[in-house]
Amino acid sequence: MDSGIGLLPAAAAVRRLRPDADLLLSNDPDGMPWGPRTPEDLTGRALAVALAAAEHRPRALIVACNTATVHALPALRAALEPDIPVIGTVPAIKPAAAGGGKIAIWATPATTGSAYQRGLIRDFAGDAEVTEVPCPGLADAVEHADQEAVDRAVAAAAVLTPADVRAVVLGCTHYELVEERILAALEARGRADDLPSLVFHGSADAVAAQALRRIGAEPAPGAAPTGTLSVLLSGRPGRLPAAALAYAEGRGLTETASAH
Repeated sequence: MDSGIGLLPAAAAVRRLRPDADLLLSNDPDGMPWGPRTPEDLTGRALAVALAAAEHRPRALIVACNTATVHALPALRAALEPDIPVIGTVPAIKPAAAGGGKIAIWATPATTGSAYQRGLIRDFAGDAEVTEVPCPGLADAVEHADQEAVDRAVAAAAVLTPADVRAVVLGCTHYELVEERILAALEARGRADDLPSLVFHGSADAVAAQALRRIGAEPAPGAAPTGTLSVLLSGRPGRLPAAALAYAEGRGLTETASAH
């Protein structure tokens, strides 16, 4: 679940681990974006999206949205667990910091500098030097597949990112859809020859693996690709928005589902 297409990376990660998994994508076109909403309003929207999905009796629910995880995870778990395990999405600060050196965290303006993110840095960054990079407009540009707006937002955030960072944490699920463009923008600024290649840390793979663990399922990437794909749009059955097909993750999900 997510307000929009930020759920695509996690869904694609689940599909890679279990090609036989039936996926239900529940988002909220009527209420998006969630970021500017009050925590109480956002929690209400997230609960509606989650409860609509719960009617289909999934084995687990992935909250594929950093903002919803911050504000709504306790309410979602109270409403659905233990019947339906709820897996939140947290920026991958701990693995990014494991190698030491400098790291940057790209996140929405609301998350950047927040008590939530500062707490994660305090608890998991260790001795790594961390730069928080706000990315105004990037999630919205990705959501609408507005390529020019994506490039502008990425370029602006790249300027705020130290040229000698070793790793970049993508602190919004939408950003994983444009990882290659973020990499190109950062490399275009030039890096010293003695610096290692940039490493990106998203959350999708870890979240997908955790979802399987929570339901006692093993990864089976070689399983027959029999998994189905269903979509809920603010609780109504529908299809992925056209913007989702601008990304490899969206195309891959629809192609594998339509193949059978």
